[in-house]
Amino acid sequence: MPAPSTAQFELLLAAEPARATPVAPATPRTAAELLLALRGFGLSAAQQLSFHRNRTVMVTLTPRGGLRLHEGYAWAPAPVLEAIAKFLKRGTRRADRLRYRQILLGFSVEQYAPSTRPLVRRTEPVAPGDAELLRRLSELHAELNDRYFDGTLALIPIRLSGRMRRRLGELRVDRKSGAPLEIALSRRHLKRDGWQGLRDTLLHEMVHQWQGQSALPVDHGRAFRDKAREVGVEPRAVRVD
Repeated sequence: MPAPSTAQFELLLAAEPARATPVAPATPRTAAELLLALRGFGLSAAQQLSFHRNRTVMVTLTPRGGLRLHEGYAWAPAPVLEAIAKFLKRGTRRADRLRYRQILLGFSVEQYAPSTRPLVRRTEPVAPGDAELLRRLSELHAELNDRYFDGTLALIPIRLSGRMRRRLGELRVDRKSGAPLEIALSRRHLKRDGWQGLRDTLLHEMVHQWQGQSALPVDHGRAFRDKAREVGVEPRAVRVD
């Protein structure tokens, strides 16, 4: 859950490799050319575009219209660009959004713009007392699931992270299906804000989990804000100082 100044729409992805799309341009588009192409497919919300090679965040659209795409999409054929534009466009139906997600994630960005760093998921040592905390968090997840989501949310792992500096929590999703994989919560957040603060953050991330399971973009947009207010949590992200 990022700070308000960095709150953004992020499609967070796990690290499984994507399948290649067979047809791609011989030369990459510039950022300006790619933005123009996406606007041609109806993505009017994007005002500027920049590239990155982060393998866990393919697409990011900020509330102010800043669009960040993995550089590999500079080689993407028109059907993939259309899928990106329609995936990000407000008002796209859930079933269609899921289909567009599968198309854009099916394009092998790493084939065209490989990361300069190896992808290694570092593991954190389990701190003394974590087992009991994680058991309580799992029970709390089940309780909140029954109370606010009619028990429809899947049981997923919950992890305490000592590496989070600017986030209170985050949801990781599968890169191909978009299915939620894990909720991570900040250990510093627990120490500073206590169990009630952690409970509110867990519920915030469960709203994101609801988005992922509903084929909605995992973001802080209108659907998120409406659902967050419905379950009684603050829609706005809060920073850990």
